Amino acid sequence: MVPPARQPAAATAEAAASASVKLRHAALVAAVLVVIGAVAGLVPRWLHRKALRAETRELAIQTVSVVSPLPGKPMTGLTLPAEIKALVEAPIYARTSGYLKRFLVDIGAHVKAGDLLAEIDTPELNQQLAQARAELVQAEAALALSKTTAARWADLLKSASVSEQEAAEKQSDLELKAATVEAARANVRRLEDMQSFERVTAPFAGTITARNTDIGQLIAVGGNSELFRLAQTGTLRVYVRVPQAAARGVAPGQMAELTIPELPGRVFPAKVVRTSEAMSTDSRTLLTELEVDNSKGEILAGTYAQARFTEARLDSALTLPSNTLLFRSEGPQVGVVGLNDKVELRSVSLGRDFGPTIEILGGVSPSDRVILNPPDSLVSGATVRVAGRTNEVQALNR
Repeated sequence: MVPPARQPAAATAEAAASASVKLRHAALVAAVLVVIGAVAGLVPRWLHRKALRAETRELAIQTVSVVSPLPGKPMTGLTLPAEIKALVEAPIYARTSGYLKRFLVDIGAHVKAGDLLAEIDTPELNQQLAQARAELVQAEAALALSKTTAARWADLLKSASVSEQEAAEKQSDLELKAATVEAARANVRRLEDMQSFERVTAPFAGTITARNTDIGQLIAVGGNSELFRLAQTGTLRVYVRVPQAAARGVAPGQMAELTIPELPGRVFPAKVVRTSEAMSTDSRTLLTELEVDNSKGEILAGTYAQARFTEARLDSALTLPSNTLLFRSEGPQVGVVGLNDKVELRSVSLGRDFGPTIEILGGVSPSDRVILNPPDSLVSGATVRVAGRTNEVQALNR
């Protein structure tokens, strides 16, 4: 049994121990609360800074919209200016000199091959022909005498009345006279042929489109003055220069339609017969020849017309919106988003300008992603973010 005097002391010690435990518990709780408060204050600030850094990095990468090149509107036909010419056309010149005696045809006359067009008076040529014929008679007489002499000297040589040298000289003289006769005959034939050119005839059937002479006019051989111009217009040639972009779509055998401004509503069928198979270096065009029937004489040679190639195999060129182009010292360029969203600047060749869209003849492919509204500061190698594809080109090409 504990003495009564010790009971208050034990109670006091227990109370002190209990108070110390409570104090430690309170300090621990306070420390935990302080830590929780510090964490609660620092974590949001750390998260905010992290989000700010991420947003800054995102804002540093430019966001762009892209579009892919698409084929333009399909072309239903190719219409080009054309020049109509006669199938055969030739100037008629004189082949002998003299004065024009008369002409039998004028512009617009239809003639056949061999028809007489004009006659030329050639007094000097007639005198030359008369002289040549007289010289031929002289040469033939000399030849006859030489032939007789050579025969006599050949007989005398058998009896040794003359030397072999003299007989050989007479034989050589005979051959010389024979050659002289042949030369005289050739000269006569030449002058007779020239005299036949007094009659100017048509080399082929056609229409006289020009007469550049008159009665009494001096005609000189080798001059630059043509007497007539003859054209064959039953069938006409049509010449068209096809641009390089469409040249491969035109081939011989294709049909075309020919229209003339002075004949509204009339369409004349034509056929492609040949091409030059080479591009002209000054215009980058392919010279194409067509033929059109003109048996009724409705089309005038030399007329300007429009040729529409209805069967031309034309591939539609790619198109891009006009706001995809960058115009710099290197020429027109576009920005293409490649692998890893890296920008590549490409030079492009432009075709026709349709306003909202422009034909692109080279530099891009249908699978490329082309940047819309590219900034002037855009450079190759820059990293961008693609915002999304757009159907702007599809809408513009409908």
